[in-house]
Amino acid sequence: MKSNALKSLLNTHAGLAALILRVPVGIILAAHGAQKLFGWFGGYGLEGTGQWMASIGLEPGYWMALLAGSAEFFGGVALVLGVFTRLAAVSAVITMLVAIVTVHLSQGFFMSNNGYEYALALMAASGALLVQGAGSWSLDYWLADRLQRRQA
Repeated sequence: MKSNALKSLLNTHAGLAALILRVPVGIILAAHGAQKLFGWFGGYGLEGTGQWMASIGLEPGYWMALLAGSAEFFGGVALVLGVFTRLAAVSAVITMLVAIVTVHLSQGFFMSNNGYEYALALMAASGALLVQGAGSWSLDYWLADRLQRRQA
């Protein structure tokens, strides 16, 4: 039973296009997560991000920053590697949906006004990866192949 669930999680029929999609999306998400978690790339780290999240009503701010930053950073790294891609993708979809609803929706569509277009694009790309999987150029594909050989 466990191996069937793992096989379903890792299974993918996507090709090279999944690699082309997941690597840049993963890099973008990991960089934004690094801003929240570590203060890299001009970010505010957990303390600053947590204070900001609390100021917009996402309480407790520190833990919300930790959750969002971890979903973005570790999920982004997982997308780049193509490992547990569907779990990383669903965490990105949820994180972007929360960002859209709590921060960007009231600002309109366009990114130039802090609107939701960018978060929507990341959410859509992550949703596509959730549906199709990591593709044939991924650790998921390699792990699924090893699992199938072991069961045979």
